[in-house]
Amino acid sequence: MTLAEIQAGFGRWLQAECPSAATALGGGAGLDVYLNTYRSQLIAALESGFPQLRQWLGEPAFLSASARHVEASPPRAWTLDAYGADFPETIAALYPADPECAELARIEGCLAATFTSPDVAPLTADRLGEVDWDQARFAFVPSLALLPVATNAAALWQALSAGTVLPPAQTLTAPRVVLVWRDGFHPSFRTIEPTEAGAICQLQSGMRFGDLCAALAAEHGEGRGAEIAGAWLGGWLRDGLLAAIQ
Repeated sequence: MTLAEIQAGFGRWLQAECPSAATALGGGAGLDVYLNTYRSQLIAALESGFPQLRQWLGEPAFLSASARHVEASPPRAWTLDAYGADFPETIAALYPADPECAELARIEGCLAATFTSPDVAPLTADRLGEVDWDQARFAFVPSLALLPVATNAAALWQALSAGTVLPPAQTLTAPRVVLVWRDGFHPSFRTIEPTEAGAICQLQSGMRFGDLCAALAAEHGEGRGAEIAGAWLGGWLRDGLLAAIQ
């Protein structure tokens, strides 16, 4: 048996507990030790990456969901930091009647992902003096992400993280979007309206800020449109979401 064949068989044993692979590898209690260590490390990675979801589901339910995920989704990256990227999909399949669970998992997964985004210094107000706002195009920081939500999962995450009284899970009266980014070394988020999220997506795609302002003026009137655009821009600068204006 070649080294490649041994490695492939060992992988089949760890990922699917394949009996024929175990036989080819010689069997024995040692293989069970490797299997248990492999699974426990992956479950530990999920526990580390989704602490608020773990609180929300409770220990037995979280461990059961983690075990199901480990069986169905082997690691695909060189680092365990990336394991669990598709855990929200497992949670959605396990809890179809409780959508806040999957949304809570998506928020946690996205917050964790900001740690590995490139470091980019955000734009500061003192660099705005000579900007041509009609022609300006925005570059947002790489850590920025937008998560559509239909439940109060963001409020649940905040209460779980702070250890305060938990609100009941609820469906929102209108869909919202959770805006996620990294503020220095601190993952952050806030909930925004879908209209602001749509504006960010348009600007990320290359839309000029002047064209966005013109569209808002056409929809809301010149005064109200300018007020909306100014409030959005002020919030993006305050939160350090802009990396450059070109």
